[in-house]
Amino acid sequence: MIASYGHGTENDFALIYDPENQMVISADQVARICDRTAGIPSLKGHGCDGLIRITKIDGKWFMDYRNNDGSIAEMCGNGIRVMARYIVDKGHQPSGIFAINTRAGMKFLAVPDEGDISVNLGGVQEIYGEITASVNGETWSGYNINVGNPHAVVFVDDIAEAGDLLAAPIVEPTNEYPDGVNVEFVQFLDNGEIAMRVFERGVGETRSCGTGTCAVALAATLKKGGRLPARWVINPPGGRLVVDIDPHSNATLIGPAVILGDYEIDQYL
Repeated sequence: MIASYGHGTENDFALIYDPENQMVISADQVARICDRTAGIPSLKGHGCDGLIRITKIDGKWFMDYRNNDGSIAEMCGNGIRVMARYIVDKGHQPSGIFAINTRAGMKFLAVPDEGDISVNLGGVQEIYGEITASVNGETWSGYNINVGNPHAVVFVDDIAEAGDLLAAPIVEPTNEYPDGVNVEFVQFLDNGEIAMRVFERGVGETRSCGTGTCAVALAATLKKGGRLPARWVINPPGGRLVVDIDPHSNATLIGPAVILGDYEIDQYL
């Protein structure tokens, strides 16, 4: 079996093309493919942040997304752009505007032959109620944001305050996140842009997170007074992304997506 490998702002993925929706890939197999010590060749040496099985259901594209550990996730903003780049570059879909279905609903993308891809991720919602995130004895209060998947966003003076992020931050109240949560540490920059780091559930710290940047954009807007529409330029460690939030709190994520190669993966299955 062949898997492709690609990334969006260094948030990286294995992609398996299964248009007939016939493949069954176990959580253990996903974890072996994505393993950072012995998985597929990648930007970091081995492995990747997640796996995307590209299929069709009722004739429509569907993104079956799995985290690095094999667990299922509802949505991935960088991953859906990488999937879109794959199906256009491989000739399975003309460039232009088209839809990809996900566990968080149908998402519409604008995909040129080259350059940045835009994806309308739909509504971004603040879930009311105080949450806190703690790392290394430090605790910050923040925002509970839903982008089809859950995010806890906290603001810090310097993103280095989050430390090495080798273990998941402690987020409370725990009953808000029965399936885990992505945690973003956010710093306002002097030039009006944002720097961020993210710990993704089922993965660990990643170089970028597409839905995370949308969560950060809404949280930053709320932090600054809550006026929409808003545009934020957000800088995770892996690159630069732009998020537009319209007056109805719908988020559009704009950024690059690149396919780097194809690999035989039978040894992991």
